[in-house]
Amino acid sequence: MKKTLSLLLFFVVVSAFSQSSEDTTFVKVRYGHKGFEFNTSDNKFLLQIQGRLQLRLSTPGDQDPVTYDDYLTENKTAFKINRARLKIGGHAYEPWLKYYFEYELSQSNLLDFRIMLEKWEFLSFKAGQWKVEFTRERFISSGEQQMVDRSLINREFTLDRQQGLEVYGHLKGKGILDFNYWAATLTGTGRGSTTNDDNNIMYFGRAQWNFLGREVGFEGSDLEFHEKPAAYVAFAVATNQSPYTRFSQAGGGYLTSFEDGEPGQYRVNQTNLESAFLYKGFSAQTEWHHKDIIDKLNGNATTQLRGYYVQGGYFFHYLFDWFPKKMEIAARYAEFKPDTDLPENLQTETSIACNWFFHGHKCKLTCEGSYFSYQDRSLPYEGGWRFRLQLDFSF
Repeated sequence: MKKTLSLLLFFVVVSAFSQSSEDTTFVKVRYGHKGFEFNTSDNKFLLQIQGRLQLRLSTPGDQDPVTYDDYLTENKTAFKINRARLKIGGHAYEPWLKYYFEYELSQSNLLDFRIMLEKWEFLSFKAGQWKVEFTRERFISSGEQQMVDRSLINREFTLDRQQGLEVYGHLKGKGILDFNYWAATLTGTGRGSTTNDDNNIMYFGRAQWNFLGREVGFEGSDLEFHEKPAAYVAFAVATNQSPYTRFSQAGGGYLTSFEDGEPGQYRVNQTNLESAFLYKGFSAQTEWHHKDIIDKLNGNATTQLRGYYVQGGYFFHYLFDWFPKKMEIAARYAEFKPDTDLPENLQTETSIACNWFFHGHKCKLTCEGSYFSYQDRSLPYEGGWRFRLQLDFSF
């Protein structure tokens, strides 16, 4: 993988700057929002390089509990390099022909590689591997989250990274006539997969209505302090048939009770209704998920999963002068039902976090406390606390 990364860097640099002197009079170097930037004077080539580190201390454990037994394990306080990323992006030949690569150094994983054609705001195209825009929570970068990490329900409902083709755009009308859309055909076997298990592919679609006439970006917290409210509601759908019932950064995987799937065994249909709101230092977002898992090899037996979360945060300095200006208080509540047919089958998360922004999301410290409860059929509720401290540092 190290050789792959070296070749990748070599290819990007050579492609961007080994042009004739007629096209590139000189190269401008500066530091911008996306790291170090190398830009030719004619703006035909742009290379952006950014590094990111995420350091995390957690106790008694780091991961969200998945099974009832997870609440009974011994304490395992840990300090770790949670993420170490190298990001490379920019454009080549034309400002609207863009590229992006993201590499996880700590695990030697090539996470993203995609080419985007964004000549028109209302009609753009993308090909490669990327995080599917199915949920706001997952699509927001891990370095720009409001909490230490994503909620309890992310594991069960995210589509994570997939390979394929996508068309998307921003239909910018007047007033409430402001929409975003995404539609994609994807291999449906997760990050790093080079083959499909059968002739079925994943289909994904998302429609977003910016009903206040202002677009809301994929970033946690209202760091920009919106003088005018910005909000949206979005609806997303996805369908796929494969051996997998969940996806993560590692690729295709399995939910509990659906292990070791055969090719094309599970038809998975998902929907997500979500919203977001930003106004004068206050931010809020919600998601409501429904997922059907249909076992095609066992008489179309169907399991239904549901989950939701609500999350909000505020910079209280705007109410109280004595409150630190760079501090935000945020909270989240999430519920997950692994099987809606079972009356006693519920997992919950209640979290509160404190963010101190030294330099926006690029350099921030987050302290978080979470309480989880777990009910498994006839078993009584079992619960437990988790505390995490995290430093995000991008350059």
